[in-house]
Amino acid sequence: MKAYINVCDVEKYYGSDAGMTKAVDRVSFQVAEGEFVGVMGASGSGKTTLLNMLSTIDSVTAGHIYYQDTDITELKPDQLARFRKENLGFVFQDYNLLDTLTIKENIALAMTLQNKGRKEIKEGSEEMMRLLGIWEIRDQFPYQVSGGQKQRCACARALINHPKLLLADEPTGALDSRAAETLLETFQKLNETRRATIFMVTHDAFSASYCSRIIFLKDGQIFHELIRGQKGRREFLNNILDVLSMTGSMTMTGGDIDAR
Repeated sequence: MKAYINVCDVEKYYGSDAGMTKAVDRVSFQVAEGEFVGVMGASGSGKTTLLNMLSTIDSVTAGHIYYQDTDITELKPDQLARFRKENLGFVFQDYNLLDTLTIKENIALAMTLQNKGRKEIKEGSEEMMRLLGIWEIRDQFPYQVSGGQKQRCACARALINHPKLLLADEPTGALDSRAAETLLETFQKLNETRRATIFMVTHDAFSASYCSRIIFLKDGQIFHELIRGQKGRREFLNNILDVLSMTGSMTMTGGDIDAR
C-alpha cells in the first residue's frame, strides 16, 4: 500500500528549560492509504500528543510530518487551517455536537461550511446517515438520543466531506460496551468498504482489536508494534493484551469477541 503519512524523527517538548518534559521522543513511522492504525500506551506515554501533532492541533518541536508530499511542519497558520479543512476528519470522545441543531443539521453543517450546494448537502447527508444507521433519528436533537447515536452522528459529520484521514481520540471512552462495539464496527466497515484511512488513539484493548495495526508507545517512544494480518480478532486481542501487560497499561472495557 502507498504511504500516505510519513512521520520522521518527531519530538515534542513542553515546559521551560527549568522544567522541560519530553512528551514524544524521536518517533518515526508510516501510515498507508486505507490502513486502520491504533496507538496505545499508558497515561503520559505521548499518544494524544502524537495525535494532536498529526491533526495539526499542536506543532512539533523537532522532526517532520509528511502527508504525501506536503510537510505540514513547514506550513503557516492559514495554510494549516486550509489543509485541516480539506484533508482531515475528527471524532473525539465528547462528540462536540451543537445542541440547537438536529442530527441531520449537525451533519449538514460540515458541508455548508465548505460551500457545498443544497442538493449535494441533502444527498450526502442522507447517504451518510443511512450508512451509519442514524436515518431514523435525523430530526431529533443531540440531547434526545443515546451516546452511541451521538458518536455516530459525530462520525458522519467527520466523514461527510470525504477526508483523506479520520483521526479518532478515545472515541469509545464515553460509550457503553454495546454502543462502543457498534461504533467500532462502523469504523471497520468504512475502512473495508470505502478504504478510509483511520488513526485512532485508545487505551482499550477491545477497541484496538478492530485495527489492522497497533503502535505501542512508552515514555514517548515506540515500544512495540503489532500487525493483525489474517488473525481473527480474538487472537489479535490476546496479542494486544500480552504487549500491554509488559507496559503496565492493560485495559479492556468492551464486550465479548466472536471468532472473526
